[in-house]
Amino acid sequence: MPQPTATLTAVTTLPVRRSLGVFSLLMINVVAVDSLRSLPFAAVYGFSLLFFYLVAAVTFFFPTALVSAELATAWPDRGGVYVWVREAFGERWGFITIWLQWVYNVVWYPTILAFMGGVLAYLINPALAENKFYMLSVILIVFWGATLANCFGMRISSWISTVSALIGTLIPMAFIIILGIIWVTQGNPLHIELTRTAFFPDFHDINKLSFFLVVVFGLVGMEMSASHADEVKEPSKTFPRAIAISSIIILLSLMFSSLAIAIVVPENTLNVITGLVQAYQIFFRNYGLTWATPVITVLIIIGGIGAVAAWIIGPTKGLLVAAMDGSAPKVFGRTNRYGAPVVILLMQAFLCTALCSIFLFMPTVSSSYWVLTAITAQLAMLVYLSLFAAAIALRYKKPNIKRVYRVPFGNIGMWILGSLGILTSLLVIALGFVPPVQIETGNLLKYEMILVIGMILLCLPPTIIFNIRRRSKVIGL
Repeated sequence: MPQPTATLTAVTTLPVRRSLGVFSLLMINVVAVDSLRSLPFAAVYGFSLLFFYLVAAVTFFFPTALVSAELATAWPDRGGVYVWVREAFGERWGFITIWLQWVYNVVWYPTILAFMGGVLAYLINPALAENKFYMLSVILIVFWGATLANCFGMRISSWISTVSALIGTLIPMAFIIILGIIWVTQGNPLHIELTRTAFFPDFHDINKLSFFLVVVFGLVGMEMSASHADEVKEPSKTFPRAIAISSIIILLSLMFSSLAIAIVVPENTLNVITGLVQAYQIFFRNYGLTWATPVITVLIIIGGIGAVAAWIIGPTKGLLVAAMDGSAPKVFGRTNRYGAPVVILLMQAFLCTALCSIFLFMPTVSSSYWVLTAITAQLAMLVYLSLFAAAIALRYKKPNIKRVYRVPFGNIGMWILGSLGILTSLLVIALGFVPPVQIETGNLLKYEMILVIGMILLCLPPTIIFNIRRRSKVIGL
């Protein structure tokens, strides 16, 4: 196995430009994590959504942010999670982890794009939100367009992320929060109770608890910006500041945006794909602002495009580093004159296209949407299991590596945060096998078999690829 120091030297010789400051990194975090897509799912919980978000923040979101800040400042090299897991457990687990991070994003792309397609349908014909062929067309056109944009390098991708975070995510969230506050203060009827009793959920309804999977998954991504560490100005200072500010913005905006939807849209009519637009329509009709519906719809679509653009390039860089390490096939390491990993970008575009076929075989668009969401969340939690385990292991395996930022309370603090993250990740994986009663998923056994077979098929390739690659090295190929 190659020595890490030699490998990192090879990696850092890539021609990169340190062009990302606190604001750019903050915007990348916000647009990557602060997704409008998860708001309708959380709104199903009513006032108790605040409880679930606070639990998810304490047990997963804050541990991820703090651990990522330490690891990013200790190993500020291109590769992010791949580098951290490789340093802790070796090349094999590093490659498996970065493959999982890459592939869960490939599965996630159809869900965020379906959300955008559902929102766009309100400008054309709301019935299209459940039209499989319409949804498939929108997903493929937007995804291939975003892939092309990322072929022009990080500068274009960063610009798209920053603009879309400002006008396509933060503005719609801030606006619906303001509308929700006005609605409550004017004494308009509410579809949920804002009481102390309603704050705590009914834990007897296990089917409804399955939406906690989406609450947690709606908070993933704080580590993604670490894949751009070699393009960040003064990473030891920039990362902790950007993570601290973006964490506060993300948590508050998600909580109160979801609450604004819950107070005006009855649970029995809430659509998990288009619930945000449903809420806006109710607000706009009440305040005589129906003309604003197309405007806010366009902004939401811009935000979705930015989220896809931000995530398309991030995980591919980890696979690029794995290829340079020799853990992945050399073909993964091919880049164009802009430094973009074009082979990986094209490979994920074709895989995403194949995955979209699920929209043609599930009973409804909503059921396809949920199945892809569940698989994505489960694969993502496998990545976080590796991340938290690596953070704990590196405290003992490489204690002398300088960490400009360290998790508070020494090794005990790392154990607490790591354990919370690991337990929450395991819970989310388990909840994925419990379909929500609000969505028609068909036969339970068939649903669970789709999840199991899907996870197996997506988890096997890295082991096979790594073994073939290692065998090729041994015989000198």
